[in-house]
Amino acid sequence: MSGEALRFAEGYVQVKPLGPVSIKGLSEPVEVYEVTGATTVRARLQVATARGLTRFVGREAEIDQLRKALDQARGGRGQVVAVVGEPGVGKSRLFYEFVHSHRTHGWLILESGSASYGKATPYLPVIDLLKGYCKIEDRADTRTIRAKVTGTVLTLDETLKETIPAVLALLEALPEDGPFARLDPLLRRQRTLEAIKRLLLRESQVQPLLLVIEDLHWIDAETQAVLDSLIESLPTAAILLLVNYRPEYRHGWGNKTYYRQIRIDPLPPESAEELLQALLGANGALAALKHLLIERTQGNPLFLEESVRTLIETQVLVGERGAYRLAKTLPAIQVPPTVQAVLAARIDRLPPEEKRLLQCAAVIGEEVPFALLQAIAEEPEEALRLRLSHLQAAEFLYEASLFPDLAYTFKHGLTYQVAYQSLLQERRRALHAHIVEVLERLYANRLAEQVDRLAHHAFRGEVWAKAAAYSRQAGAKAAARSAYREAAGCSEQALAALAHLPEARETLEQAIDLRLDLRNFLLALGEYGRILDRLREAEALAESLQDQRRLGRATAYLTHHFRWMGEQGRAVESGERVLAIASGLDDFSLKVLANFYLGQAHHALGNYRRAIEFLKRNVESLQGDLLRERFGLPGLASVHARTWLVWCLAELGEFAEAAARAEEEAMIAEAADHPYSLIHACLAVGAVALWKGDLPKAIPVLERGLGLCRAYNIVRWAPQIASALGSAWALSGRVAEALPLFEQAVAQAGAMGLVLDHSLLVTGVSEPYAQAGRLADAFALAVRARDLSRERKERGQHAWALRLLGEVAGRSAPPSAEAAEEHYRQAMALAEELGMRPLLAHCHLGLGALYRKLGRLEQARAELSTAVKLFRSMEMTFWLPRAESELAKASG
Repeated sequence: MSGEALRFAEGYVQVKPLGPVSIKGLSEPVEVYEVTGATTVRARLQVATARGLTRFVGREAEIDQLRKALDQARGGRGQVVAVVGEPGVGKSRLFYEFVHSHRTHGWLILESGSASYGKATPYLPVIDLLKGYCKIEDRADTRTIRAKVTGTVLTLDETLKETIPAVLALLEALPEDGPFARLDPLLRRQRTLEAIKRLLLRESQVQPLLLVIEDLHWIDAETQAVLDSLIESLPTAAILLLVNYRPEYRHGWGNKTYYRQIRIDPLPPESAEELLQALLGANGALAALKHLLIERTQGNPLFLEESVRTLIETQVLVGERGAYRLAKTLPAIQVPPTVQAVLAARIDRLPPEEKRLLQCAAVIGEEVPFALLQAIAEEPEEALRLRLSHLQAAEFLYEASLFPDLAYTFKHGLTYQVAYQSLLQERRRALHAHIVEVLERLYANRLAEQVDRLAHHAFRGEVWAKAAAYSRQAGAKAAARSAYREAAGCSEQALAALAHLPEARETLEQAIDLRLDLRNFLLALGEYGRILDRLREAEALAESLQDQRRLGRATAYLTHHFRWMGEQGRAVESGERVLAIASGLDDFSLKVLANFYLGQAHHALGNYRRAIEFLKRNVESLQGDLLRERFGLPGLASVHARTWLVWCLAELGEFAEAAARAEEEAMIAEAADHPYSLIHACLAVGAVALWKGDLPKAIPVLERGLGLCRAYNIVRWAPQIASALGSAWALSGRVAEALPLFEQAVAQAGAMGLVLDHSLLVTGVSEPYAQAGRLADAFALAVRARDLSRERKERGQHAWALRLLGEVAGRSAPPSAEAAEEHYRQAMALAEELGMRPLLAHCHLGLGALYRKLGRLEQARAELSTAVKLFRSMEMTFWLPRAESELAKASG
């Protein structure tokens, strides 16, 4: 490449000087450069620089705030700065000017951004950022990606070797049969988040790191999780994170002391005047026009620039930049009311061929690969390049990259949106459909890389069969990264596409499978309200096809749903139906599900012996390699079965077997390194210890379980673990800490629409209220727990609520003796019927203590003697000393 050519490509390519070279036909040697690679130019303003930017005005205060944040971050006190503003006010320009100023000398700068079409593509900005960090070109092959990632990471720090698989997985360069690919999706997600964070934090120890991520209003959920995770670790890192977004975006960082928000508004009149001075010049005859433009645009920089360009294109203004003059009188000048209207008018004035080309580019997206545009434009290359040069000159498009592949980008997101919306619906549809064909041809051997883009264009192109197939593949790809929100969106899109196809058997089978996939994604998200309708639809479709296997799966999931929503009778009825289907098909997997769901339902009903029968079937049949199988459950089926088995055994006071099963469960979950199953194991081990009163064992296990819930965003089990941990804290005297934890658990369960165990959660809150002397609150919650459990036929939980009502009545001053006695007696009768020996012991203790306070010593001794025997026989040593003390007082 000659120096003259480099002048045009500068900023896009990396070169190595080769020195002067003699060229035939030229009298003097020419400086020649070898192209060694492409720069990571991605931001619109980076590529706009070559065309000449307008004067940067009116943002001195904002630049000063960014400078202060930079100084703090340089000193190891990481900062987050969010620039918020409406479209066109100059958010990106502010970042550009700051990042390219002398202030950032010595910083490693990594830039990325979200795209309006990117929400369905998990980690899209993160992938872009990692490519820039590792200097990976967009079309690099798998071998090159692996080499560059490995080299970058190991050069940084060899102890980060374990992060390499996570990075390679994001860049789709990891072998499918590798250990990382076989990990549970939730564990993969957590390790991915940790890998990105560790890399960036370690890099910041070598050199200060400036991260720029734009357009968060279009961010995907997984990139959001990366930012959330990174921001938690910023306070001690030399990292400045700059983000920008429109006002509608929401995040949870506002309470961080190291977060600051800069609201960027339209330019004030004096700054807008300065900008127009640079654009138009100092001709005094333009003063009235400038005033009109400032008034109509309200100082929005993009609106001002586009309005000026409109006036130039319509020859209202003639001359050159910085020296224009009016060619028409002011009253004849029309300024459209919005920047969108200005852009639409400018697009309409383009020659037909150029307008058509711009619209084709808009259908492709904000980033426009030349090869793809050429394929759908169907024009000779020379004519195409000429039209593109005109669109660049008019500042609709910019070159985003030259090497290894030419690509364009729209000047602004609004330009892209207006160009796209200017197309008639049918033309838009046809172009999307054509893009699918072109992508399939261009990437015939790499379709998996393009599946998100293929799904997007196939759906909008109404190529329904392909839209359904590609959307489902995109959903599976998202789920593999634990990006369940994106996975659910892809599944819904696939279902919408299938609805347009003829009702052939194959189509209906796909419709069932998609609904069952969607159920799993919604379950992981805790969105229970959407699950029932989809499962009912799947059930009806399976019945219409007489497809017993699919009907069994749908009915099994319905059983699970009924149980979660507190409809235990329907859960048992549905579970028996699943068991019958499974037996008829001799389907082992379906039998496992049926036994498990029936065990859960009977546990909720208080039928602990019956529940144990079903759960033990799974414990006994799931041995060897089957210990690690899930059978469609979120965790390992062998672990799930033991969790409920342990709880049933603990309710019956059979603690020796319960503890043994809990330890088995913990070993299985630890060996599998499966977070969801580990949470279950923590609940099992912690619950047995809590029931027995072994608080030194219960508290750390339950704290670990709650930490896992938070680390892996497993919201489903957070309320249950928080409730158990709160009980343990309250029993250990940490009542003030326990109450907020309980209240948060109840609120979280309510927000999820989670009915299952809600009465138990409410009971858990009531008890520490009673311990804290807040008897009115305790009584109200205990009544609520009693009513909820009675309504849902949760007899075991109803018995616990009755006992709590007795406790509250007995603590009042003076004690409500008659009410307390009645509640205790009711709880004891139900506990006797259900075999709940630990609850029975607590009731005898409470009633005996009440009788002693009332002076009814003979009755007190009878109740307390029974309590002592029960506590001693079950080795519930935490409560035994109190029972013995009460008995001694009643006997003295």
